[in-house]
Amino acid sequence: MQTLTEDQIHTRLDAEAPEWSEAGGSIQRTYQFDDFAHAMEFVNKVADAAEAAQHHPDILVRYNKVTLTLTTHDAGGITDNDFSLARRADAAAGF
Repeated sequence: MQTLTEDQIHTRLDAEAPEWSEAGGSIQRTYQFDDFAHAMEFVNKVADAAEAAQHHPDILVRYNKVTLTLTTHDAGGITDNDFSLARRADAAAGF
C-alpha cells in the first residue's frame, strides 16, 4: 500500500471527509454522542468494521466523545485504507 502525498490527502479530506483533519501523519475526527452508551455502540461498530478490514484505528473515548485516529502503520503514513475506514466510521455514526 502506497502512502498518499500531502496534496492527495488534503484533496481527499476536502472532498470525502470534510469533518476529518490531518494530525501528525494520520487523519483524525472526534464524534459526539448523546451519552456514553451511544458512544460505546459506535465504538463497537467501528471495531467490527476495523476487524473486517484488518485496519485498526486508535480510539479514544471520553464519556460521550470518541476520537478516531487513522494511519497505515505498515506503509508509514496515510493511505486509501484510512479514507475507506473513515467513510465506514462516518456511516456507522450516521453521517
